Amino acid sequence: MEYKDIVAELRKKLGDSPEENEKILKREGEKFAHAGDLDSLKAVGELLLENMPEESRNEVNRLTHIDGMRLDEMYGKIVGLINEKKLLEAFPLSEILYKKITLEYAESETAKFVSLRNPFEDNLCQLLFKQDKKLNRTPFDFAAYITTYAYLLIETGANIDAIPVLERAIEYNPVDVGPRFELTEVYKIIRNKKMVLETTRQTLAVASSPTAIARCYANVGYTLTDFGDYEDAIIFYVASTMFSANPAISLEMQHVADLKGTPVVMPSRDKIIKTMKKYDIKFGPDQKVIDTAAQLSTYYIGRKDIPNALNALKILYILTRDESVKNLIIRMDPKYAMQKPPADDSEAETNRAGIKKSDNPVSES
Repeated sequence: MEYKDIVAELRKKLGDSPEENEKILKREGEKFAHAGDLDSLKAVGELLLENMPEESRNEVNRLTHIDGMRLDEMYGKIVGLINEKKLLEAFPLSEILYKKITLEYAESETAKFVSLRNPFEDNLCQLLFKQDKKLNRTPFDFAAYITTYAYLLIETGANIDAIPVLERAIEYNPVDVGPRFELTEVYKIIRNKKMVLETTRQTLAVASSPTAIARCYANVGYTLTDFGDYEDAIIFYVASTMFSANPAISLEMQHVADLKGTPVVMPSRDKIIKTMKKYDIKFGPDQKVIDTAAQLSTYYIGRKDIPNALNALKILYILTRDESVKNLIIRMDPKYAMQKPPADDSEAETNRAGIKKSDNPVSES
């Protein structure tokens, strides 16, 4: 359904009472949020804005616009410039967007803003990062917007300046691996081995896909190679390939073999786990991430909310490869059995700018 048709369908449900219309739209918004229907959510937001008194509408516009351009539209413009490799033009716009977000959506003594993208992230965040403050949901994905600004800082040589920016991005979404990976990139560039290991530990604690886990191990492998710990680097590179195949890792392993002057000897699983313990790095997904997916799938199955139940089950399956979970997915969605089994059913990977690859082809470094 086209956007204008979505708006038209929603309008049919509204009456003459602003108060009743607000209730209807909020109810519809909750339904679309659970289903992950972004276009319909956007339509609800547009109609909520229309339904507001003028004073309230002006305040919302002030919070969500810069010089008449909505924040997500400005972000889209920034992404377009990055794709055209016009980084110097994208940078000032991204800086303006960053300042707007951190000024208007700053944490207070009683509340903080978060950009959690789906029920899984919401539940995992509240489990791992317990807050005594009220959590207010932001209208847009501020963690991604801020990560893109940090990406531009790094690309223009301001590596150290990017660190507090990325820490701010993480505050908006502590379970998004995107800003955490970008922070790791900074520490790799400045050769801070201690912080590469620390950020990797923190990322593994929230990683919800094999691809993310594999990237964590590859980052450690890269840093250990950089510091001459070739045997241990091989261990982490092999572990990376166990979770997600990546041709680049094979090249990295060959590079290590050339540096140490002997062929790569494939380690046993026990050897991998033992070596990882030396660096206080876990092998495989964190149990709390698995538990969150399992509990969430049970909750949504009980509510007969099939879309959200399937989302949670697919996360659970790619982390555990439990055949009983796969069979349950197929019973709920028979088409799943006809699909070619992907290496990773998680959301689209993000590149170094924190932007979904499907939305923007900025190349990774």
